[in-house]
Amino acid sequence: MYSRDLLKVTIVSLMMIVCFEAVASVVINGTRLIYSGGEREVTVKLNNNGDSPALVQTWIDDGDPKSTPMLSKAPFIISPPVFRMDSKVIQNLRVIFTGKELPQDKESIYWFNLLEIPAQSNSTSVTTNMLQMAFRSRIKLFYRPKSLDGFSSSAPEQVKWRIVPRAKEFILEAHNSSAFYITVTSLRLLEGGRSYSSEGEMIGPGMTHEFVLPSLKEEPGSEAKVEFNTLNDFGLDVITTRQLSL
Repeated sequence: MYSRDLLKVTIVSLMMIVCFEAVASVVINGTRLIYSGGEREVTVKLNNNGDSPALVQTWIDDGDPKSTPMLSKAPFIISPPVFRMDSKVIQNLRVIFTGKELPQDKESIYWFNLLEIPAQSNSTSVTTNMLQMAFRSRIKLFYRPKSLDGFSSSAPEQVKWRIVPRAKEFILEAHNSSAFYITVTSLRLLEGGRSYSSEGEMIGPGMTHEFVLPSLKEEPGSEAKVEFNTLNDFGLDVITTRQLSL
């Protein structure tokens, strides 16, 4: 049976947990959460695929990965926040918006956290068990105001791309003119059978991000295109192709 002391150690030691060999048994059903404005709550489904029970603690932060349940200022509560989860069961959590005033002309982003502590054996101390076995998962939560125009699925097509010379290299600049967050997982500048790649990044609504193309040594012509992969609301990969803007 889990003790109150175990919960205290959990909260204090969040960022001290080392867990390279452990594999999480409790998994989140999905890779992102969409909280639509006007909804009373959204449901998060968890599955314990392991053979043992686990203590689970959940909270939402506003972007600081070092945040703890006690320090988080995110305008959401989760019910239940702490619970025991038996092996091979499904647990539904309720995420409830507290009503804080948020921008109504664009999405806001937060992070859903899950900390799993498998049951300790009688021969292992609490501290040792935590350091060896605790596992933390963290996924994005998007708050989407009810009044937003357009659809998230069409947001990647609204990104404007242009080449910007910078010192001895060229930067691919992307401007997200939509009201939605766009998660770019990878991208390629295509020209005349050649491909120049860059790592992905999330671009906020109305924000601009610069992608470095290390192998691009000269300015591309007007026929160059940008092919990039994004994740939709269901976490599925979508490929979009766009011409460069002048």
